[in-house]
Amino acid sequence: MILLIAPPVAKPGEPPAGIALLAGALRHHGVVCTLLDASLEGLLFLLGQAGAPEDTWSSRALRSFDTNLAALRAPELYRHTDRYQRAVRDLNRVLELATRPHPQLSINFANYQDDRANPLDSRELLAAAEHYQDNIFAPYFRKRLPALLEAKQPRMVGISLSYLSQALCTFALLGFLKTHYPHLTLVLGGGLITSWMSAPEWNNPFAGLVDHCIAGPGEGPLLKLLGVDQPTEDLPPDYTDLPWHDYLAPGPILPYAASRGCYWNKCSFCPETAEQSRYRQIDPTTVTAHLRQLSDQIRPVLIHLLDNAVSPALMTALINTPPGVPWYGFARVHEQLADADYCRRLRRSGCVLLKLGLESGCQAVLDAMSKGQHLDLVSRVLACLQQAGIATYVYLLFGTPSESLEEARQTLAFTVRHHRAISFLNLAIFNMPRTSVEAAHLPGVGFSEGDLSLYRDFAHPRGWDRRAVRTFLDREFKRQPLIAPILHRDPPLFTSNHAAFFSGAFPWTPPTTSENSG
Repeated sequence: MILLIAPPVAKPGEPPAGIALLAGALRHHGVVCTLLDASLEGLLFLLGQAGAPEDTWSSRALRSFDTNLAALRAPELYRHTDRYQRAVRDLNRVLELATRPHPQLSINFANYQDDRANPLDSRELLAAAEHYQDNIFAPYFRKRLPALLEAKQPRMVGISLSYLSQALCTFALLGFLKTHYPHLTLVLGGGLITSWMSAPEWNNPFAGLVDHCIAGPGEGPLLKLLGVDQPTEDLPPDYTDLPWHDYLAPGPILPYAASRGCYWNKCSFCPETAEQSRYRQIDPTTVTAHLRQLSDQIRPVLIHLLDNAVSPALMTALINTPPGVPWYGFARVHEQLADADYCRRLRRSGCVLLKLGLESGCQAVLDAMSKGQHLDLVSRVLACLQQAGIATYVYLLFGTPSESLEEARQTLAFTVRHHRAISFLNLAIFNMPRTSVEAAHLPGVGFSEGDLSLYRDFAHPRGWDRRAVRTFLDREFKRQPLIAPILHRDPPLFTSNHAAFFSGAFPWTPPTTSENSG
């Protein structure tokens, strides 16, 4: 028996795909396992600990807490953009009330930050384990875990550490388990652990606390620890045990990964490239069968494809064998998406939104990043997607070594020209992966003193430093009259995880505006 845990804090809109994928493999091979979404449960626990309000906003948020929580789990709220945004912000305000006894903490539905501890320093992570009782989720651990462990009697606990926002809480959880249940075998995996272990200087600093650290896909190594040497590949995830109706969404959202790595895998400065991740795609026929099977079991309102980029082959398979449920995911700009008829068929397959990593509206910058895409093709793709009724969530990246203010303004101009075809925008400032080949050619220092830092600062060759980028974004880009409304419609905190519901392509009444939302 093994207990698989997703630790706090991750967005509570959908279940954690990592432990569900492990469960599918384990149960196929006869291994009994139980899943625990400690992030969802922990956040709901904190919401119930809110103290007395001290201002008008807090009073309103606390008074409307039950109503807002129920509303976020029903479709009606998502038809009214302004009401939705207020409900999310009010619920997050209640979460802030619960953290007031811990002024060093900043917690919301998407992040966890402790000003006293650096989650990129292994010594401070180990200190978080040693002093686990100081973690704000410690009362939840004490309330939830003893009864669960007594009932299930696992001999192993696997924890999936995927995001930096989970790091400190993960180690507090490990400390709790090590102190009270020293007989348990503790296994640590997930995306963040994989990134740490891919560094050339990795020398497991957690050996005294964690029994096994696993990099990359965890199914094979975990089954091997349990005595299964030749596991079956490409099994569907198993979400049994997870509380579908407790997530903050208008119905079940089904996460599914049809591939690992990126099929392009050539972009400069990309962590996937720096970590030399190998691309592997599940056969598209198998994917469509899995999606049909899971949809029949779960009855989701939306499928979230987790791939770094949904391949053209999979898109074609979804056109030929639609999952019967609306879906969205990341995609690279490719020639088929510039075909209006193809996009219409993609829309009929259920595609309601595509996330596009454009990065820049300057061709020279794209070429320097080895993005392998041309702006004329991007323009045609945006037009075809718009005509087909497929929403777009466009990602832009500022401050790369080949960019300056001049190139950033070209991106601004490109965005303005295509504002009608861009449904949502994500603006990010470039971080240099510490292990990238390019990092060796630019002088700089690490972002932090932590030995686990994934990025490093650098002296920008054109003087376009982070402060200058922020100034441009705040004073120029975000204030552009045709861009500001795009940024405003982004769902607060949940961002792309809820964007499909506000896309106008989702199969219910399109969201109303503030003028008629009451």
